[in-house]
Amino acid sequence: MRKTLMATVVLPFALGQAGGALAQSAQDSQRNAGNSQATSELFYMIQQLQGEVRRLQGEVEEQRHLIDRLQQQGRDRYIDLDQRILNLSETLASQPVPETSEGAGTTVSGPAPEVREYRQPDAKEREAYNQIQDLIRNQKKYDEAISRIYEFIDEYPEGDLTVNAYYWLGEVYLVKPQLEQAKQAFTIVGTRFPDHRKAPDAVYKLGVAQDRLGEKEQARRSMQTVIDDYPSSSSADLARKFLES
Repeated sequence: MRKTLMATVVLPFALGQAGGALAQSAQDSQRNAGNSQATSELFYMIQQLQGEVRRLQGEVEEQRHLIDRLQQQGRDRYIDLDQRILNLSETLASQPVPETSEGAGTTVSGPAPEVREYRQPDAKEREAYNQIQDLIRNQKKYDEAISRIYEFIDEYPEGDLTVNAYYWLGEVYLVKPQLEQAKQAFTIVGTRFPDHRKAPDAVYKLGVAQDRLGEKEQARRSMQTVIDDYPSSSSADLARKFLES
């Protein structure tokens, strides 16, 4: 009887423990399964992110190569155009200066230049020119403006705004200051395009650049040229004040 009672007490207790163990084991299995799934999902996400990073790195590398190539092309174009401007400036400088009967070395005004018809810009050309003006006047990005001016001159030669571009090239070089380059740009406007509306300003600014370089006599001659060739211009008034001072 006593053994029967003990069995009656022990058996449910043992079954309860076994059931609890089974339940705990099931929970542990579920937890492990959940952890395993979460680990798998995390690993998958990491793989996806790594792939995206590699893709972005590839795009960045491609963009870097593209930028390097464009910069090199810009430098090559800059050097080529700068050399062309220098050659033209040297050619013009080597031409003899006319003299008067009053004495050698005195520059005089030649006959009035024939007024030519300059090619007028289309909308695209004008927009490119306006962007350059914005770089100079508003953003003060002079190096970028110089590069863009050379590109503009190369793409739109011999137009009305091309002469303006040469003039502003001289202005930017004057501000930097790169005075020899400024002289070249202003010389081109004054000698190749003497009938253009920017010619008086260019010759006056040529004199300013020469004066800053210590070329006093050349500066005086440039100012006198402005007065003689463009007497009614505002630049002639500035040239007179310069000579008076």
